[in-house]
Amino acid sequence: MSNRLKNESSPYLLAHADNPVDWYPWGDEAFEAARQQNKPLFVSIGYSSCHWCHVIAAESFSDIEVAEKINRGFIPIKVDREERPDIDAVYMSVCQSATGSGGWPLTILALPDGRPFYLTTYLNKSGMLAMLDAAETLWQTQRYSLIDASVHILENMLNGMEVFSEYSRKDELDRTCFTQLNRSYDRQWGGFGRAPKFPMPCRLLFLMDYWERNGEERALDIVEQTLIRMYRGGVFDHISGGFFRYSTDSKWMVPHFEKMLYDNAMLLWVYSRAYAITGRALFKKAAEATADYVLREMTGKSGEFYSSQDADRGGSEGAHYMLDEKELGRVFSEEDAGELCSWFCVRGSGIANLIDNPDYETVPDSVERTRADLCSRRTELRTMGRDDKVLTAWNSLMITALSKAAGYLNRDDYRAAAERACGYVMDNLFDGETLYVCSRDSLRSVPGMAEDYCFLAMALIELGRTKQARDITDKLLEHFFDRENGGLYLYADNVPPLFLRPKETADSVLPSGNSVLIQVLNALSEGSEDDSFSDALRLQRRFMEAAAARYPAGSAYAVSALTKNN
Repeated sequence: MSNRLKNESSPYLLAHADNPVDWYPWGDEAFEAARQQNKPLFVSIGYSSCHWCHVIAAESFSDIEVAEKINRGFIPIKVDREERPDIDAVYMSVCQSATGSGGWPLTILALPDGRPFYLTTYLNKSGMLAMLDAAETLWQTQRYSLIDASVHILENMLNGMEVFSEYSRKDELDRTCFTQLNRSYDRQWGGFGRAPKFPMPCRLLFLMDYWERNGEERALDIVEQTLIRMYRGGVFDHISGGFFRYSTDSKWMVPHFEKMLYDNAMLLWVYSRAYAITGRALFKKAAEATADYVLREMTGKSGEFYSSQDADRGGSEGAHYMLDEKELGRVFSEEDAGELCSWFCVRGSGIANLIDNPDYETVPDSVERTRADLCSRRTELRTMGRDDKVLTAWNSLMITALSKAAGYLNRDDYRAAAERACGYVMDNLFDGETLYVCSRDSLRSVPGMAEDYCFLAMALIELGRTKQARDITDKLLEHFFDRENGGLYLYADNVPPLFLRPKETADSVLPSGNSVLIQVLNALSEGSEDDSFSDALRLQRRFMEAAAARYPAGSAYAVSALTKNN
C-alpha cells in the first residue's frame, strides 16, 4: 500500500510513501482533515541523508503497531526540512526554546492549526509508543491541558525573541568576537568547543578577515591549526574527497558520515582562501579534493548540484567509507593494501585518517596511486544513496565557493562550473517574479525563503552578474524586508503564514540571510544612483549591529560584513 506521499517529488518523502503510516504532505488537505476529524497533528521532519531519520523510519514508521496508533489518534504529516526550511526553522526554534536542544528527526505533536504542544527529536519504538498513548489519552480526556501547553510554549518563545535596540559601540563588536572565539578555541584539537564538533566556516572566515584587518597572528593561527586538524581527522574523506557533516568526538576522528552540499561549499571557500593567504599546499589539496568530489559525484547533467549523499550502506552507517586491509587485499596487492592502510593509520579495519601520521603533508606516489584507484572503484560502485534535489540556497553557496576558489587556486574549470550552475538556477528556479526553494525532475517546490534570495544575490555578484543580482534583491526587499526596523523575515509576505514569522540572525555553519544581505546591499549600493539599496543598507546595518551585540561570536559573518563596510 502507498500513502499520499507517492505523488511527491522529494526523495525523503518518497522514501516514506510505502510506510503503513498514513502520511500527508504539509498542506491544506492535512489541516482540513485535522479539523474535520478533530485530531491533533503528528509532524515528523527530517531529510534524506540523515542517519537517525533512517533509524526511526525502520523502527517506528515501518512498524504496524506504531502506524496504527499514529493513524488512529493523529493526522500524520511528513516534512522534508530541505524542501520546507521555513517549517523546519519555525518548529526547530520552538523545540530549542522549549527543550534546550534540537536535531533531526524532529517530532512534533500539535493542535489541528499547527501550534505545537510537544516537541522532541529521535525516539526509539518504545518511547514512540509511550508518547503516542499518553498524548492520545490527554487529547480525549484533558484536551485543555494540551491547549494550555501550546500557549505556554509559544508565549515563552515570543518572550525570548528580543526586540533589538540600537547598538552604539560598533567598534567593539570586532574585538569582542575575536576574544570570544579565542576563548572557545580547542587548543589541542582545533575548532571550537567540545564534542560533537562541527566545522564552523563563518568563524574561520571572520578570523581570516580579522587577521587581514588587524594583523592579529593569533587569529590566523587558530584558522591554520583548525584546518590542519580537520584535514588530518576522519571528518575529511581521504579517499574520495569532501567533508562529512560533523565529528562525534573532539579530535575530528569519528564523523557522522553524511555529506552535505552546504558543508562542502563553505569549506571549499575556507580552505581555498587559507591557501591564498598562507601558500600552504595542504590547504590547496583539501580544497581541490573537495571541489573535485562535488563536481564528480554531486553534479547533474546540466551543471546543477545535488543536496546530499547518504551515510548508510546496507543499514550500517559509514560502512562505505571504512578501510579494511583484508578486503582491500582482494582488490589490490597485499603490499599496496597494507601500505594504504598504514599510511591512513588503519589497523585491520577503520576510518582513514592522518592523526598519528607525522608525515601527513607528503604522500608517497604509491599511496596516491592506490588511493586514486580506490576512489574510482568507489565512484563506479555508487552504493551510496543520493538526494538529487537541487536547492537554490545551497547551489548558490557552491557557486560562490567555486568562483572564489577559481581565483584563489587559479582554476578556470571551477569558474566555468560556477557559471554553468548559475545558469541552471536562473533558468529553472527563477520565473522572473518568484525564486523557488528547490526543484527535482523539473518540478519546483515552494516560493523561496530569505536565504535563497540572499545567497543567490551573493553568487550573482561574485560572478559579475550585477543586473540579475539587482533584480533578485529588489524582490527580496519587496517581500521580506522590514522597512521600519530592518531585518529580513524568514519567509515572504505573499505566502501562507505559519504561526511564527521570525528573523534569523545567527551565523553557524551557514551565514544567515540577514548577514549576507549586508554585503549584498553594500556591493549594489556602491556607485548606484538608486537610493533604495543605500537606505536599506543603513537600516540593515543598524538591525544587525544590535543583533550581533548579544553574542558577537554567534554572528561572526555579520560582524565581518559590518566591519568591512565601516
